[in-house]
Amino acid sequence: MADTSDFRNGLTLVWNGDLWTIIEFMHVKPGKGGAFVRSKLRNVRSGKVVDNTFRAGERVETARVERHQYQFLYEDEMGLHLMHTETYDQIQAPLSKVISGKGFFKIDGQVDVLIHAETGEILTVEVPKTIEVRVEQTDPGLKGDTATGATKPAVIETGATVMVPLFINEGDLIRVDTTTTSGTYLARVNK
Repeated sequence: MADTSDFRNGLTLVWNGDLWTIIEFMHVKPGKGGAFVRSKLRNVRSGKVVDNTFRAGERVETARVERHQYQFLYEDEMGLHLMHTETYDQIQAPLSKVISGKGFFKIDGQVDVLIHAETGEILTVEVPKTIEVRVEQTDPGLKGDTATGATKPAVIETGATVMVPLFINEGDLIRVDTTTTSGTYLARVNK
């Protein structure tokens, strides 16, 4: 058990019968009345974000969750097949556990798996916020066309389609932000 003075970003709570992570919070002491804590909570299982106000000093139950790095092996009708990067244990996670980065699973790429410490239940599977991928297919690039801001579709090695600048060619390595549904081009990577 903890109270509102123990709040910090990333703390996982058992609230309304489900697991919620604190995204942000603010202690408020109005001129009149009792102090309270405004918070923004994200449901660990569904990704839903809600606002809630707790009274100052209110007791809440905390949950212990662990974040582990796994390597993505492959996907089939049974879900995602992952391997722990340190112990080499393999697990299977249903696609319903993926809350961000769908379509950006790169073979042999890293993913974060959030696990409930007491039950061992897989809560979420997340792709890193940015990934480096190779462009598999796109229209030919236009050399020197960087000032217009025009874009074209490009299919990356994960199979997703991302809008990229006109100067990007097939075979180029690019950095993509996976936090948006369709992915956002960030930069060309020189390697």
